[in-house]
Amino acid sequence: MTKLFTPIKLGPLNVKNRLWVAPMCQYSATAQNGQATDWHLMHYGGLAAGGAGLIVVEATAVAPEGRITPWDLGLWDDAQIAPLARVAAFIKSQGAIAAIQLGHAGRKGATSQMWAGSTSLGAGQGGYGTVSASGMAFADLPRPRVLTDDETAALPGAFAAAAIRAEQAGFEAIELHAAHGYLLHQFLSPLTNQRGGVYGGPLENRCKLVLDTVQAVREGIGPRAALLMRVSATDWVQGGWDVDQTAYLARQAVKRGLDHLDVSSGGLVPEAKVPVGPAYQAPLAVQLRQAADVSVNAVGVIDTAALADSLITSGEPSSAAASGVGGPGSVTVDDAVPGVDSVMAGRVFLRDPHTPIKWATELGEEPASWSPSAYAMAGWARYYGPN
Repeated sequence: MTKLFTPIKLGPLNVKNRLWVAPMCQYSATAQNGQATDWHLMHYGGLAAGGAGLIVVEATAVAPEGRITPWDLGLWDDAQIAPLARVAAFIKSQGAIAAIQLGHAGRKGATSQMWAGSTSLGAGQGGYGTVSASGMAFADLPRPRVLTDDETAALPGAFAAAAIRAEQAGFEAIELHAAHGYLLHQFLSPLTNQRGGVYGGPLENRCKLVLDTVQAVREGIGPRAALLMRVSATDWVQGGWDVDQTAYLARQAVKRGLDHLDVSSGGLVPEAKVPVGPAYQAPLAVQLRQAADVSVNAVGVIDTAALADSLITSGEPSSAAASGVGGPGSVTVDDAVPGVDSVMAGRVFLRDPHTPIKWATELGEEPASWSPSAYAMAGWARYYGPN
């Protein structure tokens, strides 16, 4: 029996399988006003028809200055609800869970699209001023303005307002983006948070913005939607954010209503040495699953059916594996509870949105009960069935 295509409960939701689409920026929203376009409907519609259990729509800004590029999606305004509602409705019509990632780029904002080099944009090019926890620039981008404590305190409300709009658009799950060097991550890591006061210094202070955001969003959406958070479990730099600090954050977030941890890594500083390889971030997810007693997914170079299925556990999380942060009591792995609860994939879905149907067939599953009837003539078993 395979485990990748078994159902799983995610907070209040039932998800049909454990192969999910990771958030991937499309940089294709209407410039300046952040509205979804026909590209988003077709892109995410194809992924939904391909059989994924849950689809996380790309990073969606909670404020205009929170966009990575001027072509990012946004949910800071009610006018942005209706275009996204079309996307959510079609995802759900295919039996998938419609999720959306909410974020703020911080010092990594106001750039051109990835295929145009991700270079800084001036005001005449549609750019805007960036902000951060401290005044250090990312690579060759401009130095950001340091947020005041009052401005920082207002951010959880902006995330909560965007989450409520996402629910109004029909999304059933909200993911907070606290990874990859964007604003929430900038507050977490001592490499980019060198401020004092209530949001800087000790670990508890550096986690305050993220935890306040988790609580504000949970209070805003109530119990109806699942609440996820993407984290970079490590900066891959000595003296930076690491797994032990992430474990502390995760445990505190669960107390405030978090349902699931999406475990990635890196992205904060360009000098990080990331050991990229097949499923290279999965061990981080396994550690955090046990440390925080929360369901987790692995992501990162998971591009075969066999590898994805091998990562899924059939056990239950254990909270006994970690009791502190750093040094004695740091995160360890209980070998009796291996694996993760689900897998998110990204680029493999760009290459083929029908990946779930193909992988299920390769693993000897019968996807006919959950794949589109119009695709029945494709002859999946003939081309992709077990040898």
